[in-house]
Amino acid sequence: MSDHLVLRDQVCFALYAASRALTDVYRPLLDEFGLTYPQYLVLLVLWERGDDPPTVSELGAALRLDSGTLSPLLKRLAAAGLVVRTRSALDERRVEVGLTADGAALRQRMTDVPLRVACSTGLDETELVALRDTLTRVTETIHRQKEQ
Repeated sequence: MSDHLVLRDQVCFALYAASRALTDVYRPLLDEFGLTYPQYLVLLVLWERGDDPPTVSELGAALRLDSGTLSPLLKRLAAAGLVVRTRSALDERRVEVGLTADGAALRQRMTDVPLRVACSTGLDETELVALRDTLTRVTETIHRQKEQ
């Protein structure tokens, strides 16, 4: 009988170690812009949404973050002059998050970040896409099972 309790055989550890390694690659790149990795993820969602600012809850859902984690991130991004939080005109209970001009302009300055990170992995584009798609499928499957 084989022993399944060996660290190197654990998928969870491989994911954990890879996540930490990638975050370590991002750190110096994002430091150039005064951003943390979670702040960068917030900006990615906002850049993608363009002129359609998400609510805080929509942003949290997209990033799989709760409001207790997201609120301090948004406060720091607002203090840096990159985002604004405003009450929805349609429903004052909802807070929308939008980009400032500086936040929108930052996108152009950061266009090479994904390529620089991708180059650090040693994987080609096909391998990176396959890895991303596999990890996305794992995440979605686990979340679906939790909801049942």
